[in-house]
Amino acid sequence: MRFHPDIPAGTLHRLTIESEMLADNRLGDAATREIIVYIPAGHSGEDLPLLVDLVGYTSGGPAHVNWKNFGENVPERVDRLIHEGAMPPVAVAFPDCFTRLGGNQYIDSLSMGPWATWLTTEMLEAVESTFGCGGPGKRGVFGKSSGGYGSIVHAMLHADVWSAAACHSGDMAFELCYLPEMPSALRAIARKGSVEAFVTDFEKGPKYPGGAFHDLMTFAMAATYDPDPDPSVFCGIRLPVDSETCELDQDRWDAWLKWDPVHMADHHTDALKSLKGLWIDCGTVDQYNLVYGARRLTRKLEAAGVDHVYEEFDDNHSSIDYRMDRSLPFLAKALS
Repeated sequence: MRFHPDIPAGTLHRLTIESEMLADNRLGDAATREIIVYIPAGHSGEDLPLLVDLVGYTSGGPAHVNWKNFGENVPERVDRLIHEGAMPPVAVAFPDCFTRLGGNQYIDSLSMGPWATWLTTEMLEAVESTFGCGGPGKRGVFGKSSGGYGSIVHAMLHADVWSAAACHSGDMAFELCYLPEMPSALRAIARKGSVEAFVTDFEKGPKYPGGAFHDLMTFAMAATYDPDPDPSVFCGIRLPVDSETCELDQDRWDAWLKWDPVHMADHHTDALKSLKGLWIDCGTVDQYNLVYGARRLTRKLEAAGVDHVYEEFDDNHSSIDYRMDRSLPFLAKALS
């Protein structure tokens, strides 16, 4: 049952890409990937702006088109916003970027794979050549949490591809959101004997302790930001702390910080200034402390003269899809 059965519904199309660049990754993940593409009612996709949805950790793009109880999935939300006149018509792509380690930060990694390159080349080429949407000046990227991180980093590193971006509660200020998880990750390794034993036991199921997802996320971040180049190291995972004392290994941690948007902003303000639209928001009681990173980032952007919208809202990190009612019209209007 659709949440709004009385308004026109867009159509969903499935594309499948067999990717050479994603093959032979160290995680052993499949190189065949699905992209679901939303085209609004009454349109073929031709000449429409294209928005790309980068989902949060533990999810994959296709999950955002699934039926949702007591609410809207993303296509239904876009149907309503277009129907209400809140935003012009857009195409939306939902790429499957899920990995063995539970998610994606959407950057190129020796361990995780060349995800930024895939998103900005093969993925876009498949969608745009099929539907005639997007193209230079008409592409936007948005996401929450890990997806918000991917969106703001793509805005910094790939402003030649994306012309607008929205970051909802994105990972930043790594010392506040990631370092507090390190003791739990070390205890998980101690219980299982190794990272590999932890991951393989997690994969066996049939269910997982709630905290295990946080530990898996920490290992995914390690494989993303500072993968060990030694092919014998399981999935390239090495932590930036001492395994006995949890003391910080400054060299390893510096490698992580190079990917922190708060630090990256110092070097990419010109790219951010070139965007047609930049949206950043975060809940005031975000349980991962991300609001403090968002405040740090937006202060830097203000000081550098980067035009952007920053909003805080009275909520935490969970179940905040309603914030897309603000960001998606902003992106669509910037690109139209």
